Amino acid sequence: MSSTSTEDRILAALESDAQASYADIAQSAGVSKPTVRKYIKQLEDDGVIVGYSADVDPKKLSGQTIALVGIDVESERYVEATRALKALDAVETLYTSSGDHMLMAEVRATDGDALGDVISDEILSIDGVSAAHPSFLQERLK
Repeated sequence: MSSTSTEDRILAALESDAQASYADIAQSAGVSKPTVRKYIKQLEDDGVIVGYSADVDPKKLSGQTIALVGIDVESERYVEATRALKALDAVETLYTSSGDHMLMAEVRATDGDALGDVISDEILSIDGVSAAHPSFLQERLK
């Protein structure tokens, strides 16, 4: 049996395959299905698991372009700007960041031109957003 905690083994199995059945997770984590069910419910209730998603290869998407956008926000407008960014339909995910930018957003649009429009017309028009630096995703390597 692994020295990592049951919770960590269950999370690792879920992170490896978010569609895995309780039986598959139980086998991978070395516990019973009821134990998996109990831990997953508790992790969801505690906000550790916030959702389930599919990993997408941007190169294989038809009619959609994805960019990671570094966003700089004036500190005195941070809360309002963050709320406005979270409300945008094109913003798939939004993260705080300790890197070059205060926020990182995954932005999706039908093509590069539409994505540019989202950045210039929607993101940069939010009061307090001072800059947006997109990196267009091309191919998923792992």
